[in-house]
Amino acid sequence: MTPGALALVLMLILPVMALAARRLPMGQLATMALAWVGIFAIAIVIVSFVSQNSSLTNGINSVFYGDSVTGSETRITKGEDGHFHARVSINGVSRTMLIDSGATTIALSQETARAAGLDLEESPFPVLVETANGTVSGKRTTIPNLKLGSIDAEGLGAIVQDNLGDQDLLGMNFLSRLKSWRVEGNTLILVPASKQT
Repeated sequence: MTPGALALVLMLILPVMALAARRLPMGQLATMALAWVGIFAIAIVIVSFVSQNSSLTNGINSVFYGDSVTGSETRITKGEDGHFHARVSINGVSRTMLIDSGATTIALSQETARAAGLDLEESPFPVLVETANGTVSGKRTTIPNLKLGSIDAEGLGAIVQDNLGDQDLLGMNFLSRLKSWRVEGNTLILVPASKQT
């Protein structure tokens, strides 16, 4: 059992034990225990919803941490395959990533996640992700530091998937934190919200 799952079980057991110690009638005890289970279920649903909605997560992050994407304008030329690929550093590990505005979040291969030393035990439950090839499962993690050209980003969420092979994806949870991004001809222009000081 992962540490996260163990914590959830303990969070449910402790209120039930506290209620049992009060020696309430069985019917009242069962009602209160169900109420606590309901409270925890609602809390888990809210946390899950917020973590999957990048605009909410970005808004919360900006309130507590300020602007986490800094740098200056970066330009990327379209590749021969018609896609934009960028050389990205994840915790100092260099990878070529496909910039995919159709992907909700950053998707990394197991190999990239391991090489970058990312924590794969962060989420106790697998996440189901809708892709062009159907629904796949993955694990949530957080990228402490990501660099793309002159852009530096911190605290980006990512999904680690088994079926990516060697193709990592840079999704909308990165692009949406920028001040703007646009395509002019064969060039993708990325503009961060603030310049590095």
